[in-house]
Amino acid sequence: MAVPLMQAVRVGRYVLKQHLTGRKRYPLVLMLEPLFRCNLACAGCGKIDYPAKILNQRMSLQECLDADAEAGAPIIAIAGGEPLLHKEMPQIVEGLVERKKYVYLCTNALLLEKKLKDYKPSPFFSWDVHLDGDQQMHDSSVCQDGVYERAVAAIRLAKSKGFRISINCTFFDGVDPKKAADFFDSVMEMGVDGVMTAPGYAYERAPDQEHFLNRQKTKTLFRDIFRYGKGKKWRFTQSPLFLNFLAGNENYKCTPWGKPLRTVFGWQRPCYLLGEGYAKTFKELMEDTAWDDYGTGAYEKCADCMVHSGYEATAVMDAVKRPWHFIKVALTGPETEKPMAPEISLAHQRPAEYGYDAQVSEQMERLETKGKPSRGPRVRVNGKDVESQKSSAAE
Repeated sequence: MAVPLMQAVRVGRYVLKQHLTGRKRYPLVLMLEPLFRCNLACAGCGKIDYPAKILNQRMSLQECLDADAEAGAPIIAIAGGEPLLHKEMPQIVEGLVERKKYVYLCTNALLLEKKLKDYKPSPFFSWDVHLDGDQQMHDSSVCQDGVYERAVAAIRLAKSKGFRISINCTFFDGVDPKKAADFFDSVMEMGVDGVMTAPGYAYERAPDQEHFLNRQKTKTLFRDIFRYGKGKKWRFTQSPLFLNFLAGNENYKCTPWGKPLRTVFGWQRPCYLLGEGYAKTFKELMEDTAWDDYGTGAYEKCADCMVHSGYEATAVMDAVKRPWHFIKVALTGPETEKPMAPEISLAHQRPAEYGYDAQVSEQMERLETKGKPSRGPRVRVNGKDVESQKSSAAE
């Protein structure tokens, strides 16, 4: 079982409580992004295209703990950037685990072997290693040779030390479904505890704009992958209904507040994938965001999105509403042969708005009031040294 029974019970109890109390919007997972800086520059990533002064900012240990207290979600996914570049990361993880939160620390694993000694195995903690397919697929995705081998070596080491390990796997256009299925076979053989998978989101700032999947291609790809997986014991950390959605069998609308994001800028509106403004508090995010203005069919930037950060919470809530449907899909796997569910119409979606430059200017102006940063150490990005100018708040 990819998700430990106690975790499934605790999270299920949390979701049921929200439904019984009539709470309309609540978080399932807190996405915590305590820094943007990364040691890779992947072609499909739109998260690291900021000026150096912003890339050198860090959320403090207390800010991370306060974000958890505000949101109150049972699961916390720590992403970035590369979280292992944050010097307080061991203390952040320890503090959240002490609160009995289920923590998934997302990493490209380049620093994992070096940093592993700073962490302790726990039923509340799991490494979530970014691995986008086999060696050729992954190294191409991250734009650097040798990353796959280093990640696999780190996975094997972490497993030998008693840690839970999951794989975070993103697929793009042009992926061979048979190679993807073979990759899932290989990670099961490695002994990983589970796989989280999704299509890549079309970040407007990503260097490679040619290989993002539209919704129809996503459904076809995952149907083909799951067809190869029939009868195999692939372990996923996601709801079976979300996987069924990827295969085109659920007509879900996204739940953007299900995985709220806290970054160095504040609480990102409206979701992990779209940065269209920031709230100072979680309460402000939930109460003052125009949620109905977003989602497939409502907003152009959301047209092709089928990512777990928007739809996993929808699937979990559907499981509470339709438990027998959940059990059926969990037992039989995603449907791969019957007609797909009708697609959401895009006829009335509003056009995309672009505010990246204005947001960067606002944040740079805010940072200027803190004074000039001091010179910090170099960071290696895709094997090359990058000068780092750290502010007083960095690390």
